[in-house]
Amino acid sequence: MPALIIIPMVLTFVLTVCILRPLIPFLKSKKMGQKILEIGPRWHKNKEGTPMMGGLAFIAASVAVLFASLIFMALTSEMTTLLPAALVVGYGVLNALIGFIDDSAKLRKKQNEGLTARQKYLLQLAAAALFLILLHLTDVISTELYIPFVGVSWDLGVFYYIIALLLLTGIVNSVNLTDGIDGLSSSVTLVVGIFFTAAAFLSGNVENSNAVALIGALLIGGTLGFLVYNFYPARIFMGDTGSLFLGGMVVGCAFVAGNPLIIVICGIIYICEAASVILQVGYFKLTHGKRLFKMAPIHHHFEKCGWNEIRIVAVFSAVTAVFCAAAWFGL
Repeated sequence: MPALIIIPMVLTFVLTVCILRPLIPFLKSKKMGQKILEIGPRWHKNKEGTPMMGGLAFIAASVAVLFASLIFMALTSEMTTLLPAALVVGYGVLNALIGFIDDSAKLRKKQNEGLTARQKYLLQLAAAALFLILLHLTDVISTELYIPFVGVSWDLGVFYYIIALLLLTGIVNSVNLTDGIDGLSSSVTLVVGIFFTAAAFLSGNVENSNAVALIGALLIGGTLGFLVYNFYPARIFMGDTGSLFLGGMVVGCAFVAGNPLIIVICGIIYICEAASVILQVGYFKLTHGKRLFKMAPIHHHFEKCGWNEIRIVAVFSAVTAVFCAAAWFGL
């Protein structure tokens, strides 16, 4: 097990850094820079033009390391133990493709709006449905939903898939919303990746532990490698291409671990980011123009309260670590 974690993690880290070094100047030369919304914090204007779609680096690194791991395990006649990991990475890549289409549309239109919300969600829903079908066909999941902390499972029948679709698409979009300031989504997802890796390695309550350990290793290596260039001040952004991939990876990992709802706990920051947007929009409509937060998602609210980006990333990562520790008791 240690080799299954350390070697893929180091390889993913090194590959991500090595890919980013030529990718950043290439994206700059093609003028593939971020457009900043006028309604955003005014100090974000100096970020305009920073290359986007940097998530391609850790996506390529993750796929390459997964492929190498599958070949190695095939030689030792244990490849089937990593097939759930391949399904999760595949689901992440499908979401990354949706993000790539969205990012490309933004660049083509030269504005920070790509696919419509409906187009994006329908594509995500199709990706989630395909993922669930493959998990079902390979007997990775059943219709029983495990309830963390309570320690019981409820057989929900067909309703399981409805809840699963909502959870998959919801978390993917929540991770996307978290990617709003330098290093935030990368840092929070790094902590979540550490949690899943530790859970697979140390806990006896995680299904498909080899696959979960490998997914966690890919998340750790990829996000750490990306943070080399994405930590404040960021030299590259992951774009929807990267954030949707990470979203697919973390929520997919929870399903493969046999504990889908655990992502709501260890991914509390993702939930808070999405909830702040929902509350802001709802409150705005109910009060005919008043705002609950200074700006949503909530990391922008703290920015407008005077917090700098490094402080926000540190606090949000610490909160994630605390909730990951709590989630341990729900495995």
